Amino acid sequence: MLVREVLTIAAAVALAAMPMTVAACDGLVDGPRGRVASVTDGDTVVLDSDIVVRLIGTQAPKLPLGREDFETWPKAEESRVALERLVLGKQVVVRHGGERVDRHGRTLGQLFITAPVETWVQQQMVADGWARVYSFPDNRACVPQLLAVETQARLMKLGIWADPYYFVRRAGRPADFAGRAGRYELVEGRVLMADEAQGRVYLNFGRSWKEDFTAVIDKAALQLFSRGGLDPLRLDGALVRIRGWVDENDGPRVEITHPEQIEVLRAP
Repeated sequence: MLVREVLTIAAAVALAAMPMTVAACDGLVDGPRGRVASVTDGDTVVLDSDIVVRLIGTQAPKLPLGREDFETWPKAEESRVALERLVLGKQVVVRHGGERVDRHGRTLGQLFITAPVETWVQQQMVADGWARVYSFPDNRACVPQLLAVETQARLMKLGIWADPYYFVRRAGRPADFAGRAGRYELVEGRVLMADEAQGRVYLNFGRSWKEDFTAVIDKAALQLFSRGGLDPLRLDGALVRIRGWVDENDGPRVEITHPEQIEVLRAP
């Protein structure tokens, strides 16, 4: 193990030992309040008003929840129990930073326990290793703060990060993606070439575009990059971490719909 990796892990351990405080996340708007009556899974709760709240910004391991032939993700029940212990019976407030309701009628927002000490639920779940950071084009608030605590949890192999199902994949090893189509993955690697074609940007991580891993940034996403003053074509040679759903189309691929799916670990 490299010395800097040891130092990074040591720093993460020191931070994890500190009490969890609510990091700043500006621009949120207060929404529904209530008491948590039940916990559905590691990222969904039901308030005593029957409002179903999806904890936006995170993705916990999935349970079948009545879906036939759905395979339970590893540590899904442990994640649900962790959230239950954290919020069940507590008074909470939902705060919005983007789209407020999804197509299933669930309320979307950041969830905060209001007493005795205000606790940001998503931050705590990610810090304890029971959820990954998972954002949407129309719900991007608070992602940097969540990514910071996810990194600590991953380095320490807390919760889900101890299970190989959730290990970070290597972009330069196409064989690592065998059987992983349809799964949400974190992928690290160096961009061999960033290229634009037919209004899309392709981040290529290998020389064979028919076999190697590729991240594809669609037209709508490029508008979000532009509004943020970001140019994905400048990622040529950068070491990055990609997160998203893997599909198979001329090799393993992830569709990028918004900038937060790409973390620049080292600039070119």
